[in-house]
Amino acid sequence: MDHENGVVAVEMLPKDFDPTAVVTEPLPPVVTSTADCDLIGKLAEDHKGTREKQMVLGRNVHTTCLAVTEPEPNDEFTGDKDAYMASVLARYRKTLVERTKHHLGYPYNLDFDYGALAQLQHFSINNLGDPFIESNYGVHSRQFEVGVLDWFARLWEIEKNEYWGYITNCGTEGNLHGVLVGREVFPDGILYASRESHYSIFKAARMYRMECEKIDCLISGEIDCADFKTKLLAHQDKPAIINVNIGTTVKGAVDDLDLVIKTLEECGFKQDRFYIHCDGALFGLMMPFVKLAPKVSFKKPIGSVSVSGHKLVGCPMPCGVQITRLEHINALSRNVEYLASRDATIMGSRNGHAPIFLWYTLNKKGYTGFQKEVQKCLRNAHYLKGHLRDAGISAMLNELSSTVVFERPKDEEFVRKWQLACQGNIAHVVVMPSVSIEKLDNFLNELVEKRSTWYDEKVQPPCLAADVGTENCSCRQH
Repeated sequence: MDHENGVVAVEMLPKDFDPTAVVTEPLPPVVTSTADCDLIGKLAEDHKGTREKQMVLGRNVHTTCLAVTEPEPNDEFTGDKDAYMASVLARYRKTLVERTKHHLGYPYNLDFDYGALAQLQHFSINNLGDPFIESNYGVHSRQFEVGVLDWFARLWEIEKNEYWGYITNCGTEGNLHGVLVGREVFPDGILYASRESHYSIFKAARMYRMECEKIDCLISGEIDCADFKTKLLAHQDKPAIINVNIGTTVKGAVDDLDLVIKTLEECGFKQDRFYIHCDGALFGLMMPFVKLAPKVSFKKPIGSVSVSGHKLVGCPMPCGVQITRLEHINALSRNVEYLASRDATIMGSRNGHAPIFLWYTLNKKGYTGFQKEVQKCLRNAHYLKGHLRDAGISAMLNELSSTVVFERPKDEEFVRKWQLACQGNIAHVVVMPSVSIEKLDNFLNELVEKRSTWYDEKVQPPCLAADVGTENCSCRQH
């Protein structure tokens, strides 16, 4: 650096620099803790109590971050810096292509083409405030947003004049909003959520200082309504705010909404004393296209439903959809003179591009397109589960789900390569529309090959009966 002139020289790239090279990442550290990990990715508990928990943390990004440097005041350096930034972006794109090839553990549909929308990237589109009331900021996409909301309202069977909703910045925001509406309707209500609920539900409980009862689960990951009933009866004097999972995070289990409602009624909770939020995440959009699947519908006494827009739909930026009953929203909504609008959302500014991407995909695919994609996901999930069992690997697939749960690989490098989500002794693959049979075969072949080096006569695979059930366990005892 030239301190006298305040000039920062751009570091020149080496002659052998390859912008298309994929940068390998170091393995993450392993942290052992006996602390409660429920809210940050809890690990398994055996039937004798909580055992020591081992979490593998992601790498520290500070070791590989890209520094931001000041632009050169002297134009002769500008070309060098532009070339440097172009090369960094080219290498980053190559890395994205490579990582996308080996993505299996998280529910993102990576098969999309939004080239037609590139023309809109020149605009700062912001849907701040209420989606149904324009603000003084004119560069918005509310007409697309409300069109998308109407589509989901039809899907979940609620009339236009009976719902309120908005496109969120992520799935967690939908859960935060749903729980908040429930809390505003019942300020002294107790939040009930199964232990397999997404961590954002428990985050909401902390943020809103709510009393929260964690409900036990069946082996499938579905809420145990017997335990739910016990906890309801212990708190009959307070209203109930319930999170119902339409596909749990780890096992893809769908809570029985009808049984939850029946349990509430049996415990003396009338409809004016409970509020149900349905966390749809991924499966909230898949279930309507599965034959004989139970319905998530506002014709039932539910208060809100949320889904993610970057999962099955395949929006390239995180977003979600939150729908609630219009009668509830007045408890949250406030006039904002600065916006010349009203606001009942969690955030202030909201991504105005996301509604356009969702609108574009919904129009291109329609109900028929989504039905085909859902059938493909379920078919390929059964293919993966069947081949895992044929290879002697413990594996489970819940009905209505495309999440295949199986024995956690012993090699963290393998886990990192395929970007698997792990919890305790299990890992999972979420079969999305972008996951082909060819990709599954590549994964299976590598897993079987690697696994042959992890186990022998002395070292045997763990028993997963407590995690996936005896019928899905391939250990020597089962």
